[in-house]
Amino acid sequence: MSPNKFSSRIPSPRTALRCFALFALAAGLSSFAAAQTAPAPPAAAAVAAPTTLPPMNGIAHIAIRVKDIAASLDFYHKLGFDQAFANTGADGTVTQSFVKLNDRQYFELYPVTARDTQIGFMHLCFEGADLNGLHDYYVAEGLTPISVRKAAAGNLLFTLKGPEQPVGIGPQNIEYTQYMPGSRHTLDFGQHLSPDRVADKMTVVALAMQDPAAAQMFYLSKLSFTQSKVYPDRLDLPGASGQQVEIVPGATLGAKSSSILLESSNLDKAAAQLTRQQVAFQRADSSYTTRGRTVHVQMISVTDPDGNIIRIQAAQ
Repeated sequence: MSPNKFSSRIPSPRTALRCFALFALAAGLSSFAAAQTAPAPPAAAAVAAPTTLPPMNGIAHIAIRVKDIAASLDFYHKLGFDQAFANTGADGTVTQSFVKLNDRQYFELYPVTARDTQIGFMHLCFEGADLNGLHDYYVAEGLTPISVRKAAAGNLLFTLKGPEQPVGIGPQNIEYTQYMPGSRHTLDFGQHLSPDRVADKMTVVALAMQDPAAAQMFYLSKLSFTQSKVYPDRLDLPGASGQQVEIVPGATLGAKSSSILLESSNLDKAAAQLTRQQVAFQRADSSYTTRGRTVHVQMISVTDPDGNIIRIQAAQ
């Protein structure tokens, strides 16, 4: 038997290269066909709006336009409240002052300008724990808030139009914020908290409205506030803050004046601070009935340089 009977024939290099190319082409066509017939990956599901209102932490600030920033800062300093920081224009003029009540609450003061000459209440801001969720909830309720954005101080922010204020002013501008790490507010935690502060927190802000009944309905049905069980004109903020807004007719406050209720853990100390700083104040005690008993509330009242009323109530 010939020794080459069962030997394999070795293909030439050109033949081998041709075979490899044909094999690669077949494999590529097979992969392409599989890709064309394979189902596309599922699209990312849209994030559904919350079905319940995300938590709200309380009132963040009240914004007021004042005729004299320096005079207003001096007044609040006498009450023990100091400016934590401020925004300034190119010429160094203060355009917005942040006067601190506590780590989560501020008075925001704006000066009058050639364009904005009307002093008084500008807006109220609420603090949310999940601002994007809160925004989407309101959209689902048929409201039209602006998109969530980052404000100059470094916190998240959005606004929406509220009920009509007294004639000639227009709809209320309602603001919402979420304090973010690294913002000017969070970096100031624990600072600018004088022991001479006449109050510890802001609990109620009165809102003058053209139609108080319609305004109450807006807050109840659209913003998920609830009626106070003690004061019919007050509405409880959603959540556990215990803070409220009070809806009043425009004639009660005047077109642009504010009425702010603060809470003090030591009202006698607050009165002593006002006396020491020669700030005029009045006793304004009140009472209410709850669960069959009458509760007496000790209170003092002061007025700022622009006519805004600040009431200071003993903590309950």
